[in-house]
Amino acid sequence: MALALAGCVAPVEQTTPDPESSPEGTAAPALTTVEEYYGQEVAWAECGELECATVRAPLDWDDLEAGGIDLALSRSVATGAEEQRLGSLLINPGGPGSSGAGFVGYATEVFSDRLLEAYDVVGFDPRGVGDSTAVSCGDDATVDAFLLADPPLDNQEDLDAARETLRAFGEGCLQQTGPLLGTVDTVSAARDLDLLRGVLGDEKLAYAGFSYGTFLGATYADLFPENVGRLLLDGALDPSTSNDELVIGQAVGFEAALTAYVEDCQAGPDCPLTGSAENGKAQIAALLDRIERRPIETAYGVELDAVLGFYGVVVTLYNDEYWPLLTMALTEAITENTGTYFVDLANAYLDRTVDGEYQSNQMVAFNAINCLDYPVVSRTFEELEAFADEVAAQAPTFGRDFALGIGCESWPVAPVGERGPIAAEGAPPILVVGTTGDPATPYVWSEALAEQLESGLLVTWEGEGHTAYGRANQCLTDAVDDYLVDGELPADGLVC
Repeated sequence: MALALAGCVAPVEQTTPDPESSPEGTAAPALTTVEEYYGQEVAWAECGELECATVRAPLDWDDLEAGGIDLALSRSVATGAEEQRLGSLLINPGGPGSSGAGFVGYATEVFSDRLLEAYDVVGFDPRGVGDSTAVSCGDDATVDAFLLADPPLDNQEDLDAARETLRAFGEGCLQQTGPLLGTVDTVSAARDLDLLRGVLGDEKLAYAGFSYGTFLGATYADLFPENVGRLLLDGALDPSTSNDELVIGQAVGFEAALTAYVEDCQAGPDCPLTGSAENGKAQIAALLDRIERRPIETAYGVELDAVLGFYGVVVTLYNDEYWPLLTMALTEAITENTGTYFVDLANAYLDRTVDGEYQSNQMVAFNAINCLDYPVVSRTFEELEAFADEVAAQAPTFGRDFALGIGCESWPVAPVGERGPIAAEGAPPILVVGTTGDPATPYVWSEALAEQLESGLLVTWEGEGHTAYGRANQCLTDAVDDYLVDGELPADGLVC
């Protein structure tokens, strides 16, 4: 079982993209110069309690004759008096593949009143995502068959078969999506971000990026240092990490988060896990092994297998407020041998209904974007097994699940990204926030990004879960708000 984990700051609502939409957007006005793209007028319209709009971007920034795509935006207008307002704060909740337009609906839960008074909070679906011109890989059954498959991976023949499955799925994505599939990389998305800054009328970019959104923001700062205003990068990806280092970092991060959960569970009155923390983790591993051999029933008439069980565990480790939900799921599975709660948790991670209907394209967009951003790693089965053993030595519960992946070797579009440090020379101060117990973007990655950025400042929250702002204490909130609203820099190395 090999599974990749996205990171986002909160669950988001998206609509399923129209698989018939053309990446060339032939119905929209043809724009053929950079000046025409930056000269667009944004036509906002009411959509519920928010305002929504669509902006055109080039399909390929290096070939403006190739046509255009749509970028979907939503906006929560600043609540403060006119003299308090600072313009737009563009936001990205992570993934890659999560909807920024949908995330705006959660703005009042994540952002402080002080920040909401000062900024129009503007979310956008990056290219390939959600209601923007989007990656599509077929109907729900096709996506289900790919994402939830758990074939054996015991020899070279199995590995070859898995790569052939990825190739076939990827070819379907290419057929459904067209040339857009080759242009959903982060550099292209960062160029879109500057386009949005321009059409919104902001001289400098104010931005809050979470998880993968930190990589998008750092990439932007490297490309457009002269346009950087105030950038918050919370729960950072280290842009210099290789794919192997990312796998190891997340495996170790989730192992540590699981340990923290088990210790917290066992300190309470109703924990189904007995003995030491290591014994408790072993019981969770044994449960996943058991349902891999023999899936268990649920109230929905579908079975809980090891893939859904894995997702059901890890989704609760993104936020310590979700830990009681894991206790409920474990209690049900261990004492009643049913898996209804686990299916609910897994579907929350996948943005999927119990009937197998995907509410967004975030999972396929995640794969498409990462396959462009990371160089291909090719291994024989023996080399893959050795890597899995290396990861499992550091993360015994989940290590092999993280490591036994087929990567993007047989993806139909070649990668364009290069991994390396980002300095963003010449940019004004950029605020990086790291959480000590972050499983999805380990704290050392935030330390690394703050060190790489020529003007990076690091603020640390001593807490559990993924990202900090909107979840942490008043110390962290004040430090971020002082920076984004007033331009006041925290002391470098501040710990909250």
